[in-house]
Amino acid sequence: MTPASCLINFRCRGTSVTIADTSLPTPSTHPGAYPASPGMHDRVDEAATTEPMAGPRNRLRIPTRALLRPPGVYAPQADTWLLAEALTEAGIPRGGHAVDVFTGTGALAIAAARIGAATVTAVDISRRAAAAAWLNLRLRGVPARVHCGDFASVFGHRDYDLVVANPPYVPAPHETTVGAARAWDAGADGRALLDRLCELVPTALAPRGTTLIVQSALADPDRTLDALRAQNLKATVVARASVPFGPVLRARAAWLAHTGRIAPTTETEELVVIRGDRGHR
Repeated sequence: MTPASCLINFRCRGTSVTIADTSLPTPSTHPGAYPASPGMHDRVDEAATTEPMAGPRNRLRIPTRALLRPPGVYAPQADTWLLAEALTEAGIPRGGHAVDVFTGTGALAIAAARIGAATVTAVDISRRAAAAAWLNLRLRGVPARVHCGDFASVFGHRDYDLVVANPPYVPAPHETTVGAARAWDAGADGRALLDRLCELVPTALAPRGTTLIVQSALADPDRTLDALRAQNLKATVVARASVPFGPVLRARAAWLAHTGRIAPTTETEELVVIRGDRGHR
């Protein structure tokens, strides 16, 4: 089968690379039964976490086969599935335009397509993540536009009916982040990207558009709610889950306790999904 054109634009450090390939087979004609390369995949069913974790489950089973995940790309886990579950319950009308910012492997972009988005855009600043998302979307027959670059690079070109975001939100004792840690480190308050996302996402929404953002309670969900409401969005928390600390938070527990962000005995993190809705313009 010769692909006719899924458009993927890589824009990194001033370099633009376009792979022409935009009309992918639909899921009914292209089941995506491609073998994953050894060492580059994770199962993404209910157990697709880096360690056992209570809480959200992958109700959409995204996908039933493995997602390609090169080293350094964020693995779908509890925050991914909490957001995906909220997405299935959000009542988003079918046929709209969806964008998944901070896409990682593209799991939430796939979820958006599965609930009926007519077009899907995915963006990540990591070249490996953008490439992985493009491959995962392609292998599952999801026509998508994938960008490598800052999340705001996909705003301003069209209005989106749905914006889903799993941004970095983990408080970090250092301001400079490199490598894989860019997927979770977010400055001392966990809001290095959340504040900017809250400022820009309302401008990207179509009338009656919806955004769903997952974050940790450590990054102050009330600030997210206030920021979205200040931009005239109706904002509320629609999902919560408590999960055990993973390796990053376990390693930072002493610093988090010392700075008053958690109690010394805390071993769990609360995740929340915040929904913002735009009314008529």
